[in-house]
Amino acid sequence: MAPRLQEGFKAGRGDDIRKMNIVAAKAVATAVRTSLGPRGMDKMIQDGKGGVIITNDGATILKQMSVSHPTAKMLVELSKSQDIEAGDGTTSVVVLAGALLTAAEKLLEKGLHPQKITQGFLSAAEKSEEILTEMSKPVDLEDRDSLVQSAVTSLSSKVVAQNSEMLAPLAVDAVLRLVTDKAKQDNVDLSDIKVASKLGGTMDDCELIDGLVMTQKVVKTAGGPSRVQNAKIGLIQFCLSPPKTDMENNITVKDYTAMDRILREERLIIAKMIKQIAATGCNVLLIQKSILRDAVTDLSLDFCAKAKILVVRDVERDEIDFVSRMLGCEPVTVLESFTKEKLGSADLVTEQNLGSGLGSIIRFTGLKQNLQYPGVSILVRGSNRMVLEETERSIHDALCVVRSLVKKRAMIPGGGAPEMELAVKLAAWARTLKGDESIVVREYAQAFEVIPFTLAENAGLNPINIVTKLRADHTNGEKHFGINVRKGTVTNILDENVVQPLLVSVSAVKMATETVRMILKIDDMVYTRN
Repeated sequence: MAPRLQEGFKAGRGDDIRKMNIVAAKAVATAVRTSLGPRGMDKMIQDGKGGVIITNDGATILKQMSVSHPTAKMLVELSKSQDIEAGDGTTSVVVLAGALLTAAEKLLEKGLHPQKITQGFLSAAEKSEEILTEMSKPVDLEDRDSLVQSAVTSLSSKVVAQNSEMLAPLAVDAVLRLVTDKAKQDNVDLSDIKVASKLGGTMDDCELIDGLVMTQKVVKTAGGPSRVQNAKIGLIQFCLSPPKTDMENNITVKDYTAMDRILREERLIIAKMIKQIAATGCNVLLIQKSILRDAVTDLSLDFCAKAKILVVRDVERDEIDFVSRMLGCEPVTVLESFTKEKLGSADLVTEQNLGSGLGSIIRFTGLKQNLQYPGVSILVRGSNRMVLEETERSIHDALCVVRSLVKKRAMIPGGGAPEMELAVKLAAWARTLKGDESIVVREYAQAFEVIPFTLAENAGLNPINIVTKLRADHTNGEKHFGINVRKGTVTNILDENVVQPLLVSVSAVKMATETVRMILKIDDMVYTRN
């Protein structure tokens, strides 16, 4: 007897649930498919508040997309996972997952059991990693040109592709500065790279800064300094303003004497605070942004100006960790803990004016090198907010690609070459297998052809002719041949310097396969009202 569900539940079973899940997931893959490759289309995303984002980054598109079906959400999470692991291939992994689901659907229609399909997919994924590793070539971190070419390939499909030759070296140099031991180090922490964006100027004004750059303004209302040499830097998380009661209270003042006394007490309290800060030798003060009350007052700024202390306020909470590591200072939450041991140092702190109406930035140069926490800053410029945000996302992808080469020091050709090589080699391997596994692996292999097919289709080429020619070349052993969208034909893609990290493709194959296997194993969905 079937178990009774509690009141408020309803259930569905069998092939209908599986087919419904596959249709929902394929719909997500179809939505981003036109954005694949260097000639892929961009998406314009408008949020509820009227904000507009123009991008062809798969992770960004899916993140902003309103998805309600739980299986469709799995593909959104798949793209996010690929973005975290490799930083590139976020569109490819979703398109590949959609193609694998189509293959699985055909196998289910032939009567194969889902468990046999998932087992065959797992075996094929393991074989795929071996094939990709065989066609890869090792990378030396000393070979800067190869790293730059890989970053350029990543940027070629972005909105900012025309500036890829300028942005790619910034990403490569930023990551290499974090690699302290090129022989042994196998990872870098991208949180040690601060990407600061400032509206105004053009993308040609983007620069790599060996130090720290902040987009806040120096507070000069009281006539304080805007340039300090041999800086001693303090970072505080408390307010330079008179204390307030824990509860909301009103004080009634009936005469001028009482008013003078209150003002005098406030003045004494703030003067004592600034005196204690100045006594440590601090001449640059960074103040965390406060949401409860004003972090500073005109009176405290006046005292800081007299003490020749440069003041920067409204430092965001999520910047505190990076700023403290870069400057070597320790965040202080109470005045009593503010000592000279907690100060950082820099040769020069200066405010740089970017031009009329463009605001300013603050540069911290000559920082004491911290080998445990090396850090670097990239200043991103753009003529408008949409370009600025897309440039920032593109630089993040380029940084992730270079990090992938540090983690797994090998690269493979791009342009659909690895996917076609997998399709050909896996099809040949399937002929050596027996029974159901042979059928499953053959369908799995054929699914990889969706990547070169889509690349050719998005570039305005004849996808059937291009894929047929590419398959023939790979069958004849030309494993480095891929689609050259500039020439509109199939060429040796390594000669065109179109390369990508091995980790990107390996991660995409593994994650897409695991997601598809997870979807195929679902045979029931239970809904609740609450």
